[in-house]
Amino acid sequence: MAASPEPILILGGGLMGLAIAHQLARRGQAVVLLSRRRSEAAGFVAAGMLAPHAEGLSGALLQLGQASLGRVPAWVAQIEADSGLSCGLRTCGIVVPFLTPEERDRYPTAAWGTNLDRQGLEREVPGIGAIWRAGLLFSQDGQIDNRRQLMRALERACARLEVQFQEGSEVQELLKGAKGELQGVKLVTAEGDDLTLPCRQAVLAGGAWSAQLLPELPVFPVKGQMLSLQAPKGALERVVFGPGTYLVPREDGLLVVGATSEPEAGFGEGLTPDGQRTLQQGIHALLPAANQWPPMERWWGFRPCTPDGGPLLGTSAIPGLWLATGHHRNGVLLAAITAELLSQQILADQSDDPRSNLAETGLLDQFHWSRFQQA
Repeated sequence: MAASPEPILILGGGLMGLAIAHQLARRGQAVVLLSRRRSEAAGFVAAGMLAPHAEGLSGALLQLGQASLGRVPAWVAQIEADSGLSCGLRTCGIVVPFLTPEERDRYPTAAWGTNLDRQGLEREVPGIGAIWRAGLLFSQDGQIDNRRQLMRALERACARLEVQFQEGSEVQELLKGAKGELQGVKLVTAEGDDLTLPCRQAVLAGGAWSAQLLPELPVFPVKGQMLSLQAPKGALERVVFGPGTYLVPREDGLLVVGATSEPEAGFGEGLTPDGQRTLQQGIHALLPAANQWPPMERWWGFRPCTPDGGPLLGTSAIPGLWLATGHHRNGVLLAAITAELLSQQILADQSDDPRSNLAETGLLDQFHWSRFQQA
């Protein structure tokens, strides 16, 4: 269907919700974005790595990640043009260190990287811990400053394209018609009022909270704690992706350190001594000198995970309700392709862009929620 004056509701104001709202609005579609608290979204707490190769992805998820990585520069250019703000995109390359060359050679994405010996590691990451004897450099991978720049730029771009924001609104229920189709949502506003919004199309982009609205979805939270340090400017140019800990240097010298993985924590908020100790141990192993750099901030968030680590994309069991959730560790990486392909499907956009045939070849279908119903 073509863009219409009837608004599409976006249920969730995090990175996915904003990215899809932006793409729909760019195509002339009226959009209303409902958000309980945008500041709790994973997009505000993630490190912003663009790392399908450094993460060691495989299969369809690697294919999706590579396709999204290729779209990121043009996607960011759109956001920056629409918002007038920088998104902090850096194709800085990512180094993955290993204890042995054999371990390096077994890495799922080794074929896409440049082999490094100990000397090469020291050249790419001056001061790297002595235990690392080999590495891979993925020069095509990079980062974006999601926490300080991308999210703000998307918010402004959406506002300039007349996306309506209803911050502080918590959706309580999806309303369905006689044939099970979406007819609207019940919500509580920021003022505490009960409200019903009619709609025929909506996108569920609720991140780790998505299953609270649609319990049949296999989405669960995995808590992650992070911190940042102020490094001397230029002390680290590459992202370092170690086992369990990664170091992401911003252009101004801020070093983002992440992240714990705590599936047992549920939605338990707050920092923990064990989590912070894990991060400090990771810093010491990867870059010992960084232990002397002053701490700046500590925070936590909740990744939206699924049993196989892949997102839930496309149609749902409710006609008119679309899914864009469950992106786990790769939300920032996959935002570009999620927003493009979902908006195309929602509006049945017959794009002349040859990249849009990804939807036709079934890439999106491989991440349909129904894969978890199969025996």
